[in-house]
Amino acid sequence: MSPPSRRLQTKPVITCLKTFLISYSLIFWFTGVILLAVGVWGKVSLEAYFTLISEKGTNAPYVLIGTGAIIVIFGLFGCFATCRGSPWMLKLYAMFLTLVFLAELVAGVSGFIFRHEIKTKIGIAYNSAVTSYSGTDDKSAAVDDLQRKLHCCGKQNFTDWKNTSYFKENGIPVSCCKTDKCSPETLKDLDKAQTEVYTTGCFSLVTNMLEANLGVIAGVSFGIAFFQLIGIFLACCLSRYITNNQYEMV
Repeated sequence: MSPPSRRLQTKPVITCLKTFLISYSLIFWFTGVILLAVGVWGKVSLEAYFTLISEKGTNAPYVLIGTGAIIVIFGLFGCFATCRGSPWMLKLYAMFLTLVFLAELVAGVSGFIFRHEIKTKIGIAYNSAVTSYSGTDDKSAAVDDLQRKLHCCGKQNFTDWKNTSYFKENGIPVSCCKTDKCSPETLKDLDKAQTEVYTTGCFSLVTNMLEANLGVIAGVSFGIAFFQLIGIFLACCLSRYITNNQYEMV
């Protein structure tokens, strides 16, 4: 059995570590709420972009929502484990933080490395969506949504529509109109349409918008990833101190 003075020195350290780890767990829980919010925002605001990139859409927003929900749950678990002072719970918490750190690091690095490939893929997908535009399918709806939101028309400019099958029958899509007063005759004549529709192409606006949003998401992901290191350190230290203190009291 260790001297009482040594145990008295250990207890303040454990109390201090518990305070820091509970504070960390609450912040960690809050980051889960942020990821949930980002996932929901991505699903609502970026759905048109994702629809263009993938034939069957993408699960990226759902991944963020799921990850956020798991972090919220484990953030609460971390608070519970810290209050209980259970070494095995703290080790489990540290293992989870390690997995989150590795997953977010890999995701962030992958997104940074393949950002140019994503841009090229968007260009090909957008060109394909314009060429096959029918006005009735999901891809067409995504194109319409983007053109209305970004105030743009076509890939490079509004004249991109002249070589499409849709233009030959219907003219430029109504979603290119600056107002709701575009007549069918105007939309079928590029010269007349020039003053009635958006003339800026969508591709540069789409890529700039995505790069800006991906930059924010990547920054948040990297920040959260390295934030896990603090939690891993605190959980491991607290677990070790509690274990040693229990051993000393025997």
